[in-house]
Amino acid sequence: MAAVQLNGIYKRYGDTQVVHGVDLDIADGEFVVLVGPSGCGKTTLMRMIAGLEDISGGDLTIGGTRANTLPPQQRNVSMVFQSYALYPHLSVYDNIAFGPRIRKERETGFKPRIEAAAKMLNLSGYLDRLPRALSGGQRQRVAMGRAVVREPSLFLFDEPLSNLDAKLRVQMRTEIKALHLRLRNTVVYVTHDQIEAMTMADRIVVMNAGRIEQIGKPLDLYDKPANLFVASFLGSPSMNFAAGSVMSDARGTALVLEDGVRIALPEGRARSGARVTLGIRPEHIETQGGEVPFNVEVIEPTGAETHLYGKIGGTTWCVTTRARPGIEPGQRMTLGLPLAHLHLFDTESGKRLD
Repeated sequence: MAAVQLNGIYKRYGDTQVVHGVDLDIADGEFVVLVGPSGCGKTTLMRMIAGLEDISGGDLTIGGTRANTLPPQQRNVSMVFQSYALYPHLSVYDNIAFGPRIRKERETGFKPRIEAAAKMLNLSGYLDRLPRALSGGQRQRVAMGRAVVREPSLFLFDEPLSNLDAKLRVQMRTEIKALHLRLRNTVVYVTHDQIEAMTMADRIVVMNAGRIEQIGKPLDLYDKPANLFVASFLGSPSMNFAAGSVMSDARGTALVLEDGVRIALPEGRARSGARVTLGIRPEHIETQGGEVPFNVEVIEPTGAETHLYGKIGGTTWCVTTRARPGIEPGQRMTLGLPLAHLHLFDTESGKRLD
């Protein structure tokens, strides 16, 4: 196993810089997820760790060894790709054995490792099959088996579940996390899916435009996002936002929106006259006994929950309730926004106000 340190890592293509001075320490045996929208630099960062992209600047250390100029085969890293990257003419066994054979290992040495990996990944009955005879999930297990057999210090996963259907993604998430718990290898996992990040990571690294926005445990980032970007990216449905000006009077402190709607704020969180953006997650909104007017425009029943959509302050909001409210589109409600669940951000900088 290996700890990984990135100090001031950046990547430049010609005059275009796509990764900007990333600093990140990954502990030995930790499962870290890099998450962010397409084009944010997360896959480029992973490829630099793997040795598939040159590092333009900064220092990369793997297991205490500076790895900037080490070729990929000397980094003791295994990578699982989105596309599986299996050889279609080789059996499952031969796909998994490809790496050890290239390294000229004796079959008597690596065969027990293949059999153990196949058992762990529920592939024992499929070793003689070709990839075309497997489901998507089974092919991804073969790719994982090939990585496991190498016995790497570091696993790198590059959006490995993107090609799977929704049900299979949930199953494979569980299997990858269980694999990590058994092997305790260091894992760096790249995804644009924030649900994958929340459910799998020991720590999440949120990236945007080649920079790290926030690092932390999943629920810490969910409960206390550092800025508007993180607040909007993590959560499904995403956090609701409304911008306005802070006003203090005899009734207390409130955020006054452009359409005149007044939302009570906790005392001392923002100065009077400041331009502030308020955020609240859909599941924290109360559908009874509130004072904020809300016209229901769209209703989405999902079974376990119901999502109600309408506008507040000119912005579409989502309200999530586990009750079945029995209302129709076009009806008017008043919502309660509990002070304990309000997030406040400086509108200009986007930074959280504590």
